[in-house]
Amino acid sequence: MSEIEYFYSAHSAYAYLGSARLMQIAQAATRRIAHRPMDLRKVVAVTGPGSTNGLTPERRSYFSGREIERWAEFRAAPVMQGIPTYHDKNMTLSNGMLIAGLLQGIDIDQLAHCMLEAHWRDDADLADKKTLSQLGKSAGVDPGPLLDAALSPQVQAVYASNTEEAINRSVFGSPTYFVDGDMFYGQDHLEMVERALERPFAGPWPRS
Repeated sequence: MSEIEYFYSAHSAYAYLGSARLMQIAQAATRRIAHRPMDLRKVVAVTGPGSTNGLTPERRSYFSGREIERWAEFRAAPVMQGIPTYHDKNMTLSNGMLIAGLLQGIDIDQLAHCMLEAHWRDDADLADKKTLSQLGKSAGVDPGPLLDAALSPQVQAVYASNTEEAINRSVFGSPTYFVDGDMFYGQDHLEMVERALERPFAGPWPRS
């Protein structure tokens, strides 16, 4: 049975915009979402076009402004105005909390969604333990064991492995989805992910 491999970071705008739709698609297809939280900044430094901070003001306004606004309306996923206050903080703790949940056998679909939504809708600080604890409770999980393990060597080894795997598989942004090895970049390709779960697209990936 095909699963949906999901490479993303807990603070990604476009992961948030596609999060609810991804869960709908997975549920309808009775497929599991295989979460791969990664260090997005490290991935983009190697495979991506560079930080959006390096874009011209006009391009940044479009990519981090107008595009987000339109997709937020289209996906019915409310967003705050502008970039979240704490967006540039280190996301190791929040991504580690998600991985800890996976290692502890917890379904983290809703927890991941709550983090993404809180960051982009409510300006939540995802580097703050108290905030993450509250989000864990709102997602119906006990946050204590997850936060206790988030920075542990075991969890951080998985985080590093996810990041390295993303680089090796040519991931260049968040979110990126794989269905049976076929890569789909961006939440705007979720309808293609949905189709691939029903009927694979012709042609190989990666290219030889």
